[in-house]
Amino acid sequence: MKAIIQRVNRATVTVGEEQISSIGRGLCVLLGISVEDTQRDADYIVRKILNLRLFEDENGRAWSKSVMDREFEVLCVSQFTLQCTLKGNKPDFHAAMPAELAQPFYDSILENLRSAYKPELIKDGKFGAYMQVHIQNDGPVTIELSSPPGPTDPKQLLKQEKQQQRKEKTRSKGPSESGREKGALRSRQDPNASSGAEGDVSSERES
Repeated sequence: MKAIIQRVNRATVTVGEEQISSIGRGLCVLLGISVEDTQRDADYIVRKILNLRLFEDENGRAWSKSVMDREFEVLCVSQFTLQCTLKGNKPDFHAAMPAELAQPFYDSILENLRSAYKPELIKDGKFGAYMQVHIQNDGPVTIELSSPPGPTDPKQLLKQEKQQQRKEKTRSKGPSESGREKGALRSRQDPNASSGAEGDVSSERES
């Protein structure tokens, strides 16, 4: 999966004479889905769109905040031509996912974006339509992104899946709960052990 992510001051999509979508400051994302893409690729692209630090913070420090941090908008436009290969000077689009498969896949990506962020801040164009996309690029800042190729070895796939599950479990617990579990584990290992702070004090007294 390929994405062209542009930091914008504004962007609009027009079909015919009708403007169907517009955003103010935020990101305009052109998204190209390939025949080989899976949910893993979609998850990667969604995560990057929402977490790339392309904006300044409140003190003006560049590359510090994501679109979610700043609560800006995202305009996502399907663009199969990103999956172009060249045969001489002629573009070939056989690497792009067929429209009948790509549309529900693209719709699911939009839903994932809305679920992970504020749904009212996620806009899109019109799949399969001839569109005029007007982009006021801010900077200009443009990021070309491709989802990484996945492992083909089943053992490696299983290992990565387990690692991801552990990461998600750790994130869902939060720092306080994780800290309590670590403290309980230390207590089980050494019933006479005190907390780290108390240990420091007793060490100083002994010395």
